[in-house]
Amino acid sequence: MFIDVAKVEVKAGDGGNGMVAYRREKYVPMGGPAGGDGGRGGNVVFIVDAGLRTLLDFRYQKHLRAPHGENGRIKNQHGANANDLVVKVPPGTLVKDVATDQLLADLTEIGQTAVIAKGGRGGRGNAHFSTSRNTAPDMAEKGEPGEEKTITLELRLIADVGLIGFPSVGKSTLLSVVSAARPKIADYPFTTLSPNLGMVQLADERQFVLADLPGLIEGAHEGLGLGHEFLRHIERTRVLIHVIDMGTLEERDPVADFQAINQELSLYDENLAKKPQIIAANKMDMPDAADRLAYFQKAYPELEVFPIAAMAHQGIDALMRRAADLLEIEETKIAEEPLSEEEMVYTSREHAIRFTIVRDNELYVVQSEELDKLVAMLNFDQYDAVKRFQSIMRRAGIDDALRAHGAKNGDQIQIGDMVFDFVE
Repeated sequence: MFIDVAKVEVKAGDGGNGMVAYRREKYVPMGGPAGGDGGRGGNVVFIVDAGLRTLLDFRYQKHLRAPHGENGRIKNQHGANANDLVVKVPPGTLVKDVATDQLLADLTEIGQTAVIAKGGRGGRGNAHFSTSRNTAPDMAEKGEPGEEKTITLELRLIADVGLIGFPSVGKSTLLSVVSAARPKIADYPFTTLSPNLGMVQLADERQFVLADLPGLIEGAHEGLGLGHEFLRHIERTRVLIHVIDMGTLEERDPVADFQAINQELSLYDENLAKKPQIIAANKMDMPDAADRLAYFQKAYPELEVFPIAAMAHQGIDALMRRAADLLEIEETKIAEEPLSEEEMVYTSREHAIRFTIVRDNELYVVQSEELDKLVAMLNFDQYDAVKRFQSIMRRAGIDDALRAHGAKNGDQIQIGDMVFDFVE
């Protein structure tokens, strides 16, 4: 079964909790703090496996959870870091965050890896919080929660050249002739319900991957027929072979068919229609095929047209050689293109706590990713932890900002999951 879309919930491991402990050796009457740090939680890591072709495994595995880090121990012993959860995916997998629609990874190369959800860092033990004014701090951090998100996996086949055209124009037959692939072939529409790949080896030792993609129908850009299931796989191909049936028994119009297919490509994504296309005028061994070919060439004299008869193995070599030539040209263009703004990476030097304050009736909500993590990691049952939190709030200017928004003594403040009273 070919599955090319899946929705999965991922949860990285939480960091282990830091420990509150003190030295208790003999002859050390005033032993200092000796609580160890917690271990790092495991990441959820995707890796490209050459042996996979579909996302079928994710149809039954909807939840991916990495292990948590170990808690810190006495005598400054660190808890062990958790192992990463490594998940195998097929080449050509796109990973997107459902909540933000952000592209998290585009996995195309064999062995390529991507951290999809990052494990939380371990909480620090009380040994980290010792100062000249507080030599025996009675506090330790909780482990940082691991990232949790819902993602979609979308498989887009990685092929150099794609076969496009209406159903039953001979795409599967052509693939079976030029490669070792053996797609299902029959005399009715939508024989090909899922993409097929084949390796084409030319006499001059050039080779490329050819994809037989399910046939288009009008309205495919809106999801009709096989719709988006077909169109997404065209996006990765660099060259298109547009197969047109010149020997049709259904009295189809080759000019109208060509226009309809390209219109569907443009409506789905304008860049698809701009890809280099070679016209494979198929079934030229049928009666009246030559007349239809002449009619098509008169309408589009500028197009490259290769008359072929896939079933009879006629005209195939010239078509494949031209596809390889165009592929080389496209690969040269890609190598010479500069990085786009989206591909450039910028590193921020800003480490200050960023926050906004929103009034929700009588509640003041402080929105900040950094503060949410801080609140999740602090143990408010520990007096020293509460003092540290108050100090951070003052130094970051949050207390002053709350006053500017009208907060008074006794008003309720929410940060993350915590609600507390504002105290002057």
